[in-house]
Amino acid sequence: MTALTVAAFSGRSTAAVVDAGDGLALTVPALLRARAAERGEHPLLVCDDDVLTYAEAERRSAALARGLLAAGAGAGKGTHVGLLVPNGPEFVVATLGAARIGAVVLPLSTFSTAGELRTLMRNADIELIIASASYRGRDHVALLGDAVPGLDLTTPPPLQFPAVPALRRLVVDHAGPSGLDALIAEGEGLHPGVLEAAEALVRPGDRLVIVHTSGSTSDPKGVIHQHGPLIRHQHNLNVLRRYDEHEVLFSNSPFFWIGGFGYSLLATLVAGGTLVCSNATDPARTLDLLERVRPTMVNGFAQTVAHLGAHQTFADRDLSSIRRGNLWPIMPAELRAADPELRHNMLGMTETGSVCLASEDESDQPEHRRGSFGRPVPGFEARVVDPETGANCAAGVVGELWLRGPFLMEGYYGRERHETFEPDGWLRTGDQFHIDAEGWYYFTGRLGDMIKTAGANVSPREVEAAIAELTGFVAHVVGIDDAARGQIVAAAVRVPEGQVRPDPDELRTMLRARLSAYKVPQRILVMADADVPMLSSGKLDARALKERFGAS
Repeated sequence: MTALTVAAFSGRSTAAVVDAGDGLALTVPALLRARAAERGEHPLLVCDDDVLTYAEAERRSAALARGLLAAGAGAGKGTHVGLLVPNGPEFVVATLGAARIGAVVLPLSTFSTAGELRTLMRNADIELIIASASYRGRDHVALLGDAVPGLDLTTPPPLQFPAVPALRRLVVDHAGPSGLDALIAEGEGLHPGVLEAAEALVRPGDRLVIVHTSGSTSDPKGVIHQHGPLIRHQHNLNVLRRYDEHEVLFSNSPFFWIGGFGYSLLATLVAGGTLVCSNATDPARTLDLLERVRPTMVNGFAQTVAHLGAHQTFADRDLSSIRRGNLWPIMPAELRAADPELRHNMLGMTETGSVCLASEDESDQPEHRRGSFGRPVPGFEARVVDPETGANCAAGVVGELWLRGPFLMEGYYGRERHETFEPDGWLRTGDQFHIDAEGWYYFTGRLGDMIKTAGANVSPREVEAAIAELTGFVAHVVGIDDAARGQIVAAAVRVPEGQVRPDPDELRTMLRARLSAYKVPQRILVMADADVPMLSSGKLDARALKERFGAS
């Protein structure tokens, strides 16, 4: 355990301070300048066949930044710049170009519908959008046209639309007056000192990014993070997970979510390492990439790389460079956990700028620590609280997780601070946890997610863990309204392409040996990954899933 981690877990040290006096650059322009000088031709990003070095990232983002500052774009410090761009060099360059002049980056999910984009543009006051023309068969230009009725890319800026009153310009990566090249060309005549002056005005306390949370029950909330706190937080996490300039990280987290933006992209810039991603739809191409670049670390969503581990060529692939991470299906056999529940999990939230509970210990844990989510990471305080009284819960008693610290979000965009935080700075997460006598944290579910069936409470997570242990597949457990019992337990089991589907009746029989009878799902749907209803945030659309059970 590093000195930083010990100090953080014991509640002391500079890990809880944004400016620790250690010379870490606490704004994106200063950090990029430092890394470009130190790392130069070292790859910052490898995405399929594209390689972006630190020097190229600095040069290309500078050209974009000058274009944003030019009079035709009218962007500057505080401007809200939306990015409808997939993982890749273009996302990195656009993010850096906006951030280095003090503009606020708003990543937009490439899964978004037209209605969702319109809501985000309106509620987040997006003034300028940079978009890829298309991605995986989705026409972004047509999508934006549906989101903004009357949009015409031949119309010179400033745009004016009542549906999205803040929007003034749309830039697409194609030729023409609305193209990215045209925007960059506008900046070629900019006085060379203007960009330098704009960068000098960016402060650690300025807003860097607004990342939107899931909108399952209401409009998505825009989570604000500032330059200094988010950079320091990623630095602390890098120390915890031993991510430095010598490492190569493969991540399948989309950059428009906080895990991809903070824990992958910004963390790589902080470390001076190399980030690897893939947009390939052919598993063989992604496996070719991994063999070629030889990542040392992997992180992201394990279920979305299951198809790589199941590919017919996987057994012949050399992925021995991977030394640690959580993408079990593609890790060397000797590093995989026989029982993933005996490895520490991590808790990450948009509001906490990525990971907030974790452990640096990546070994198998004793049985009594099954399902642990570790402890608060450097710079975070945590409590498990009775949500009714606000009193701390005793060890083993389930309550609500509260978090506090300098690396929490500034707040939700458009909401007053008192609507978000307790008066003494605690954030109520809505997650149910308990702590053991040694101080390890255990997730039990979301407040309000508990299923009440015939007077008994059922934790969806407990049932999901049992299904995963028996089948190896991810399951989503929900409560379905029932006139006789109030609710019944229902489970959707996700089966990746090419895998054998479990028989629902056989699975139910196996579950009866592990769970109390009232916890065993009365309804089980076996679904292909692609058929599971998901929100554009990447989270389960529980409402739509319940409707599937009603229709089945």
